[in-house]
Amino acid sequence: MGAPALEQLRHVFGYDSFRGEQADIVGHLVAGGDALVLMPTGGGKSLCYQLPALLRAGTAIVVSPLIALMQDQVEALRQLGVRAAFLNSSLDAGAAAQVERELLDSQLDLLYVAPERLLTPRFLSLLERTPVALFAIDEAHCVSQWGHDFRPEYRQLTLLHERWPDVPRIALTATADAPTRREIVERLALEDARQFVSSFDRPNIRYTVVAKDDSRRQLLEFLDDHRGDSGIVYCLSRRKVDATAELLAGRGVRALPYHAGLDAATRAEHQRRFLREDGIVMVATIAFGMGIDKPDVRFVAHLDLPKSLEGYYQETGRAGRDGDPAEAWLAYGLGDAVLLRRMIEDGDAGDERKWLERGKLDALIGYCESTGCRRQSLLAYFGEAHAGACGNCDNCRQPPRTWDATEAARKALSCVYRTGQRFGAAHMIDVLRGADTAKVRQFGHQSVSTYGIGGDLDARQWRGVFRQLVGNGLLEADIEGHGALRLTAAATPLLRGERRLQLRAEPPARERRRKGGGKTVPTTVPAIDLPADAAARFAVLREWRAGIAREQNVPAYVIFHDATLRAIALEPPRDLDALSGIGGVGVGKLERYGDEVLGVLQAG
Repeated sequence: MGAPALEQLRHVFGYDSFRGEQADIVGHLVAGGDALVLMPTGGGKSLCYQLPALLRAGTAIVVSPLIALMQDQVEALRQLGVRAAFLNSSLDAGAAAQVERELLDSQLDLLYVAPERLLTPRFLSLLERTPVALFAIDEAHCVSQWGHDFRPEYRQLTLLHERWPDVPRIALTATADAPTRREIVERLALEDARQFVSSFDRPNIRYTVVAKDDSRRQLLEFLDDHRGDSGIVYCLSRRKVDATAELLAGRGVRALPYHAGLDAATRAEHQRRFLREDGIVMVATIAFGMGIDKPDVRFVAHLDLPKSLEGYYQETGRAGRDGDPAEAWLAYGLGDAVLLRRMIEDGDAGDERKWLERGKLDALIGYCESTGCRRQSLLAYFGEAHAGACGNCDNCRQPPRTWDATEAARKALSCVYRTGQRFGAAHMIDVLRGADTAKVRQFGHQSVSTYGIGGDLDARQWRGVFRQLVGNGLLEADIEGHGALRLTAAATPLLRGERRLQLRAEPPARERRRKGGGKTVPTTVPAIDLPADAAARFAVLREWRAGIAREQNVPAYVIFHDATLRAIALEPPRDLDALSGIGGVGVGKLERYGDEVLGVLQAG
């Protein structure tokens, strides 16, 4: 990488070296090449086009799908002294006209714009009259018709290459499996672009999957270890979002709901508070999250099963963007799988789309039921090999017990068959355990041969058996039969005694810690410990940063990231030269805040 790029990296962004493939990407783009960049959230994608924008003549045009993301990126760049602006519907006519004049007068280094606006004749005419440094297409997976973030306007962005063939393009995304990657290349005409595929691994995130057993209680127990942390709780339905936010607020958690059923003003206010305040927990549907640039989200919890491993990876990736320890927690039950499969079958998509979505759901269920390293399973989905034994997922830290469930599985399968394959798991468990219920008597199931033969397992253990039989493909839910279980062809060898079956043992209901080798294994991610004096300085610096952010009405992290404040607190600089050597303190921030930071340290 050339000296000008390193100089700008240090001077503007405050960093001495590039991470991963950033240097190669920047050099390729500066030289005029097209690029497709797949890099995990928090991996430094934005720098890959922001730095070339400063090194190439003209204005970089950044296509971004979300207003909130544009505003945060622009504010962060302005804090660095970079001439950045956005054009979107949040601007009134006068403000938009001012941005257009700045563009025509070559007064902007970067301009963020939504795809809908970019494609208008007015904006294209503006571009014809100004030198363009590069085109950056952020969240490029929005081009995929198979993804839940599909934006049809993205498919028209080939126009950029057709009208400005000599202007380099960079398409970026944090999540794309092989089919989505191919679609991005095809739809954006990037066949000749160089592909940069970074590791999808997020080693700072701890992955945990728990079997649902009173999910409200389980969530509250999980949040006990995250008091005061910023986080996101995802739910499948709007009603559940509202109920969960109310539950958490009643327990003293600063929780806010977010879903498409709320009016636009409420959604905007809740998102603003999440971005600008510390310790807010957003309870949301997947309508919330894409492009959220908040670096200090310490956890993402799923109360319902996501729709795919791709969606799960993208949603959990919103935690720990700053590289500090974070947690991805998922509560999963058989009912989730049945409901999502019903949504697929009841949808108006074509057969090909339904087939693909069923495959994605099956892959996610397989991940949930895996007894191996979660990270290995997750990365394998994206075509990346991992040795396993990551040490930072539930299965690696607390290896699950397995048991020979052959006989229990045969009892369960036989019960499904002998009751006519017309009922769900809850009724099957009542029959197996010999329960005297109105439904059992109504259908005469106290007389079937499987009645009462499962008393050796409790209801929770039987739920685990049925969930895993579905996960292993021995049972399937009859969508038209309201989730009734029925046997698949794969069940026959087990019933005939031709195969045996190992299943994950269900842990005791309230097991939250497990002893091994005489030591207690904590369930939470490790905190970032600072010496007492440094911790005190860190707290004072954060308080100062919060006040500055409130004055400017910006998120605190655009002033300085926690990592930068932590470094300042650990080795407090005595003068501006020493402060300038700390990562994240570029010339622009040194000029704006340097004297204040030194003053805060001296006063503290």
